[in-house]
Amino acid sequence: MEFIYITLVLLVLLAIFDLIVGVSNDAVNFLNSAIGSKVASIKTILIIASVGMLVGVTLSSGMMEIARKGIFNPENFYLTEVMTIFVPVMLADILLLDLFNTFGLPTSTTVSMVFELLGASVAISLIKLYKAGSNFLLLGQYINTAKVLGIISGILLSVVIAFSAGLCIQFISRMIFTFDYKKQLKRYGALWGAIAFTIISYFIILKGVKGASFLTSQQEIWIYNSLDIITGTIFLVSLVLLLLLQWLFHLNILKTIVLAGTFALALSFAANDLVNFIGVPLAGLSSFNYASNSGNPLSTTMEALRQPVKANTLILLLFGLIMALTLFLSRKARTVTKTEVSLGRQDEGLERFEPSYLARILVRIGVSIMEAIQTIIPQRVLDSIRKRKDISHFTGCNDEGKPVSFDLIRASVNLVVASALISLGTSLKLPLSTTYVTFMVAMGTSLSDGAWDRESAVYRVSGVITVIGGWFLTALIAFSIACLYAVILYHSKILGLLLISLLSIYLLYKNHIKHQERIKGENTIEVYNLKKITNPVLAIKTSFEQTGKLLEEASNSIQRSFDGLRLYDRIELKIARNDSRIIQDWTNIIIANIFKTLRLLHKMDLHISLRYSQLISNLQECADSQRDIALRSYLHVENHHKGLLNVQITELEHLVKSIRDLLGFTSQSLKQDKIADLTLVETNCHNIARLIAKYDKRQMQRVQNGTSKTRLSILFYAYLVNIQKIAISTKNLLQIFNESLYINETSLNVSKDR
Repeated sequence: MEFIYITLVLLVLLAIFDLIVGVSNDAVNFLNSAIGSKVASIKTILIIASVGMLVGVTLSSGMMEIARKGIFNPENFYLTEVMTIFVPVMLADILLLDLFNTFGLPTSTTVSMVFELLGASVAISLIKLYKAGSNFLLLGQYINTAKVLGIISGILLSVVIAFSAGLCIQFISRMIFTFDYKKQLKRYGALWGAIAFTIISYFIILKGVKGASFLTSQQEIWIYNSLDIITGTIFLVSLVLLLLLQWLFHLNILKTIVLAGTFALALSFAANDLVNFIGVPLAGLSSFNYASNSGNPLSTTMEALRQPVKANTLILLLFGLIMALTLFLSRKARTVTKTEVSLGRQDEGLERFEPSYLARILVRIGVSIMEAIQTIIPQRVLDSIRKRKDISHFTGCNDEGKPVSFDLIRASVNLVVASALISLGTSLKLPLSTTYVTFMVAMGTSLSDGAWDRESAVYRVSGVITVIGGWFLTALIAFSIACLYAVILYHSKILGLLLISLLSIYLLYKNHIKHQERIKGENTIEVYNLKKITNPVLAIKTSFEQTGKLLEEASNSIQRSFDGLRLYDRIELKIARNDSRIIQDWTNIIIANIFKTLRLLHKMDLHISLRYSQLISNLQECADSQRDIALRSYLHVENHHKGLLNVQITELEHLVKSIRDLLGFTSQSLKQDKIADLTLVETNCHNIARLIAKYDKRQMQRVQNGTSKTRLSILFYAYLVNIQKIAISTKNLLQIFNESLYINETSLNVSKDR
């Protein structure tokens, strides 16, 4: 029994940790629309979502059965065996969800829990069959395979139905309201709001009544039988109230819809998904209580788990409080939310995902289909559609002037369509996933709104493919980890429990470090991004300051790459390679800022040539060259090629010092916003060119006499070529900066503004 007591304590602790990682992942389901549209302050949004979760947990009691009898048949297992299933399930769930949180990928907590239960129960069932000498084909007596197939079909249904519905409803909504929706909102806002509130209310009732711990069965039946009357009343009351509020107080109906939808989805999450985090521990406690009351605890089968159970409302509220606190404190919840918001962002900018081969194919097919459709539709209709979807009316800011990822029309459609689909799936008993529905609806509305244009489509599609691929990986990883842990625990008991616990703690620690690194890089990039440019002079000044900081980082990257190569230090080179990638991202953001500034200068009709095209090309040249140095150095050591010759180290050391001096001088000039002495820069560039010419001849002699092998020669020349490019580009950057500063001070009188 000692093993049972230890597992019971561990299950309670794991329930709390699972709540934390689970909320961090599922928060995206109900925060995406509100945060993306900045309907209110982040604090207000989180408070409304927290209240929704606290209400939702009281409605979750009836959902606890999936962990007790949904996947395996409990009458075929003893107490020790179900505990050997439950502990691996909880450990695997925490590891899996934390892994997805670390990389900012939303996944289904229901799918993870189901396949973890499946993996652990299959492992224990096969061991039981093997020890009994029975045929493995009898596995079906232990496992509920129909439930598993239903979950898999739910993945496919959610993807197709939700994406299509979001695409179509958003298209219709945009045709009605357009991007300049305030005028149309006065006409149709109350009707749209009444429809939205009716759908959201129906969703709350349908999802809430099923598991409410405070409702009797007679009350539940009455509510279900009166749904038509209830929803009809809600529609009429909402319509009248919204008309009055809009007329008397100029109520922003869209904000009300988004906040109500956020509350509803938070409620649904708590009501349905709480079972994924505490259902297994509660099932473990039920198993222990039932076995303890029997004559022989270790020899009693667990058929009692088939009996219905309702959890204590106070206990549910306690867990709800933990979920609410996690919502406010979890940094990983914001990471996951940021992924979905960035994939649906209306404006172009830095993309979180690199394009994949499959994404390119899908975009190519999509473009071909759209071109074919446009040849069929009359030109007059196409012109009308383009007029209604004129994106120039999208300001990119809310009423308070804060930048938003998309407007309130799309945010309200996201929430209403998701609520409607989940309600429909529930009423028809379809196995739709909340996560899959909300994510794919958001992606469908994004496509419909033109957020995935030719400039960003391949990156956004690649991101969606990554997320969807992660959903299928969820099932595979969940099954595998739980299965492995169950086998270890079954054979090693307490020793195995210690082993898998320590392994899990180590993996969680590694995930934490990885997430910290990702956050650091993203925060740095976020600082560089000028969200909204209104003052071109200030934007020019800021861009040059950012360029100065960028050159400083590029200089450090070159030094680190050379030091790692000189010392044959793989870890140092790996850091340099990662830093060079971040520098490349910074460069792209600065270039995007420059393009924004150019557009604004054009709008203001300032006929001032700042040679921005040369600035962009030279900036990109510096970033590409430093990254090439870092990557080539890393691959040379990673592939175990021979290290540099002593003479090559000495020569490259002189070159690296010279280019760092040049970059340092240029960086300080840009950051201090002072006209630089180009004579000194030209002298440095001349010295670098002279050194490169001299070292080029020496290296050619080494190639001819065979002292420098092919791989080493390629690497050495890569350093020479890239340093030469950086020197030329840096000099050009400083020349453009001097010209820009001179023009600003004389023509725009910037000095007075400062």
